[in-house]
Amino acid sequence: MIVVKQKYRIKNLDCASCAAQIEETAKERGIDVTLNFATQTLVVDEEKMPELQKIAKRIEPEAVFENETDNAEEESDLKKQIIALVTSGIVFAVALIDRYIIPFMPLQANIALFLTSYLISGWPVLVSAIKNILRGNLFGENFLMSVATLGAIAIGEFPEAVAVMIFYSIGELFEDIAVGKSRRSIKSLLALKVNYTNLLSNGKVKKVPPENVKPGQIILINPGERVPLDGAILEGESFLDTSALTGESVPRKVKKGDTILSGMINTSGLLKVEVQKSFENSYISKILELVENAASKKAPTEKFITKFSKYYTPFVVFGAMAIAFLPPLLMPGTSMTLWVQRALVLLVISCPCALVISIPLGYFGGLGRASKNGVLIKGGNYLDALRNVDTVVFDKTGTLTEGVFEVARVKAFNGYSEKEIMEFAAMAEAYSNHPVARSICDYDKSFIENPNQVRNYKEIPGQGVIAEVSGKKVYVGNKKLLESYDIDPIDEENGGTLVYVAIDGKYAGSIIISDRIKADAKGAIGELRKYGVRKIAMLTGDSQIVAEKVASELGIDEYYSELLPVDKVSILERLKNESKGKIVFVGDGINDSPVLARADIGVAMGGLGSDAAIETADVVIMDDKPSKLSQAMKIATITHNIVLQNILFALGTKGLFIALGSVGQATMWEAVFADVGVALLAVLNATRILKASKDR
Repeated sequence: MIVVKQKYRIKNLDCASCAAQIEETAKERGIDVTLNFATQTLVVDEEKMPELQKIAKRIEPEAVFENETDNAEEESDLKKQIIALVTSGIVFAVALIDRYIIPFMPLQANIALFLTSYLISGWPVLVSAIKNILRGNLFGENFLMSVATLGAIAIGEFPEAVAVMIFYSIGELFEDIAVGKSRRSIKSLLALKVNYTNLLSNGKVKKVPPENVKPGQIILINPGERVPLDGAILEGESFLDTSALTGESVPRKVKKGDTILSGMINTSGLLKVEVQKSFENSYISKILELVENAASKKAPTEKFITKFSKYYTPFVVFGAMAIAFLPPLLMPGTSMTLWVQRALVLLVISCPCALVISIPLGYFGGLGRASKNGVLIKGGNYLDALRNVDTVVFDKTGTLTEGVFEVARVKAFNGYSEKEIMEFAAMAEAYSNHPVARSICDYDKSFIENPNQVRNYKEIPGQGVIAEVSGKKVYVGNKKLLESYDIDPIDEENGGTLVYVAIDGKYAGSIIISDRIKADAKGAIGELRKYGVRKIAMLTGDSQIVAEKVASELGIDEYYSELLPVDKVSILERLKNESKGKIVFVGDGINDSPVLARADIGVAMGGLGSDAAIETADVVIMDDKPSKLSQAMKIATITHNIVLQNILFALGTKGLFIALGSVGQATMWEAVFADVGVALLAVLNATRILKASKDR
């Protein structure tokens, strides 16, 4: 059975606690749903949507799920809230002047003004509370606030009741604005999709949605426009701004024949491009899906807070009931009004929204900041895990080194010339995609003008290739390849990758391939040690001499050379057993999939356009710089600190006011600060991570 997931925008769901309750209840009933309060989005199986709507209506009657969000309507609703609050405030001020400064109306008229002000500001709260009660939801935020203020009115505290409702509504308004601003900051990270494409058809250009363009069609990209689809340049030269994908501001020069990716910005020349992938398979679509779905993989702290709030609010409600009724029953002569007032204060304090909003927002902010720096982290759980890394294992080629191989030296033996060695090696390697093979073929393309001369091609993983070239059997690879066919190579000291060549069973010569170490690799190793990484290891299929040279230059603790892919997995398993914390494997994401999957955190040097990296790894470094790993660890630490600050601040403040309220030392005014004020401050604190400058 095919499950069709549909994405919806959420409207009128302003209570974070309610959002968490909807998601939790749905999952308890077997519905696979991701409700992201930070971005107001919902992803669920289409067939389960009616059942989910019933759950949502019971918990938050005003919640609506739509395919699109009407921003103009949201702005209109905001204006209505502001007008209502201003009107309520004016009426409240008049009532206060009459009661405390210059009495000028009868008592009944004064009470009527207070009630009018109360209804203007609190009507949405009261209506929502009534709907919740009818659906059996007694622990919602609106219910608690309604009971507390109506209770205050019942005991004659009109000014206090109205003040609580007005300031609660003002706090909710500011909270909505703060969360909305955070959402816009987060969504700006995802604003990479282009709404139109300049499709060239029959000599005419027309604007069409990128979803309507098929591979093979031709598009034009004007200066200043964002690249809408992945493709190859047919005509034109330009500089592309890749910062949205890599976090790097240095423009990239492109010309005819180069591949360009959706999400980049064309800064100068007109480009004529042949589309290579449909929109749903394009690079930017995969990134957008990755970033938007990251919030579904929650960190342990997020999961704990969701469960905590589920029990916390009922506990406080029942505690308030006990404070209201037990002392008057157990202590004769005690004022019922006094204890009811204290209980009402506790009800105002009890809402857990400060935690339920700010903690997921903090993690999502951390994920957003990482993506701005060119590091895609697939969930809060991986972001959290990056704080506790004990061991980092690097693949060598393409990770610590540039992976751009060049022929440095050729040696010939047994009567062959250097040119013949290169010609036979290039022909044999013509069908291989291995970086070393490509460097041999690129050395002189004239060697492979006629690949039809190649027969019986066979590639042996981790060793090399065997092929018949012009009737001769050619072996090109490492020492293991030749020894497995009883061919004795001549050992050589070298500073690069040594490729042996044998022809018709006899050793013919060798090719030394050099690979440069990345400019920031050494600094990256030093930064990792600053963040508490105890052990750094390197795995490579290259020779022991090359591995030793790279490890020594970079200051790596352990290295393992001449490995097959299966060997890398077994070594990682052993290192994992020895590790005192999380183990990270950093590879190129193409041929390291088994090792990436086995590590606690798999980090791929994704580069631009590596689909395998995006699909396999938990973390993708977009510009291939190993130094970005320490930046991701730094962001993880900052995010954790902000989340911890919010937890301690919210629980500490609420705990203090609950204690003060229980003994009559906290008023309704202070209770409002303990609820709305704490929530607002926690949200603002959570958004700090988005405002931080980009790491370098």
